[in-house]
Parts: sequence; structure tokens; C-alpha cells
Amino acid sequence: MKRDALYRVYDHLQRRIAPTLRYSQYLYEDKLRDSIQKHICWLDLGCGHHVLPLWREEQERDLIRKARMVVGLDADRAALLKHRSIRFRVCGNITSLPFADDSFDLVSANMVVEHLDKPEVQFHEVYRVLRPGGLFVFHTPNAYGYTTLFARVVPELLKSRLIWILDGRSSDDVYRTHYRANTASQIRRLAQETHLEVRDIRFIASSAKFAVVAPLAFVELFWIRLLMTRPFRRLRTNLIVALAKPEASTARL
Repeated sequence: MKRDALYRVYDHLQRRIAPTLRYSQYLYEDKLRDSIQKHICWLDLGCGHHVLPLWREEQERDLIRKARMVVGLDADRAALLKHRSIRFRVCGNITSLPFADDSFDLVSANMVVEHLDKPEVQFHEVYRVLRPGGLFVFHTPNAYGYTTLFARVVPELLKSRLIWILDGRSSDDVYRTHYRANTASQIRRLAQETHLEVRDIRFIASSAKFAVVAPLAFVELFWIRLLMTRPFRRLRTNLIVALAKPEASTARL
């Protein structure tokens, strides 16, 4: 059965078992849309070759058009060359951002923070390039979510194969993860150390990871429905976070 047909089966199951569930990428897109104004300069970290999922190209281009200027940064030059929407692209490392202080009103990162190896340094760099009042918005796995726990015990040789089966991503689009800024406590500590203010940390229950394997998706959706209740919120699979650089910061790092 083709992937599209498998997703149609999954959509039917989701409507029956967890009808209010929304894919975390759609919620992240909503957060970006709420954060973008016409005058802003926006930096997307780890931009790869797209900002939003592949099937959201039109919506991605609409978001890009809303900002005054958008810059994408990634260490993977090959991915940058294939980027579909951002005109200004820089090959660089988040540990040492090649931008002046107070350059951007918005810094975003979609499924990137889990790859940071030195988040205290990298959050410091985000603070440095943000203008006072600017936002750092990111979407990342929750370290306590079942999908993250599963990913951390799967052998690397098997992981690439599973990602291809479940997500349709090839091995050249898979990068090493560290999960050093992937709990609420880690994020609050890092924010405090780098003088960023915590505006929002949302625990998100996202779509089933085994969506293309209907029997497993059926069971998984019942677990997700339980995660959608408040007592289990901290075990949800994803985080959408907004940190801010204070308007009149006197902090010196």
C-alpha cells in the first residue's frame, strides 16, 4: 500500500480515536505566524532545505513574505543549496553565529535544539543576536516523551531504516541528537544562565509516530489520547517554546 493510502487510513483512525489531536508542526506554524510582523528580521537556525514540512510549501512561502528579511543558517551546505524559500542563506555553526549583536527580532528552530551539543553556548549566541524584546521560538522533542525515549534506545544502524519507513526521510537528512535542552527544567536553567526570559513552554501531544503502520497506530492513538489529558501533559512528545530577550536588559554575559 502506498504511503498516501496509509495516511488516509491513519486519518480515519485519528478522527475516531483522538479527533481534537493536531500535528505539532501545525501548532509550531501557528506560533511562527503569531510571532511574525512586517518589520521584523528573522533568523531560522538549522534551516536545512525547508522551514515547514515538505507539504506546507505554500504556507512556508507566505510566512517568509510576511517578514522584512529572513536569513537561514545551517552547517550542511548541500541542504542550504536546496532550500526552497529563504533567499539569504549562510553556512555556519550555531556555536558561533556569524552575525552582529542585536541583529534579529525573531530566531526560530524547528527540530534543531535536540541536536545542540553545547546549548549553554548556543543559547548565549541566540541571546547575543536577538534585539531587546526579540523572541527565540523553537519546536523540539520532549526528552520524556515516549518517541524520544524509544529513539534513544534504538541502535544507530536500525534508526536510519526506521526513520525512512516511518517518516520517509533518507539517511542524509538524519543528524546526531543530544537532548540537552529538551525538558522544561533544562530550558528554564539555560534561559536563566543566558538571561533569556521564559515566555511559554508548551507540552504538545503530536500525531502518531507509527501512522503508516495501522495496527501500531491504533494502539498508539489510545496512548496519545491519554497524553492529551492534563495529568499526563509532561509526558507529551513535543515542546514548543518561546524565550525572549528582555526589552531593557542590563545583563552582561
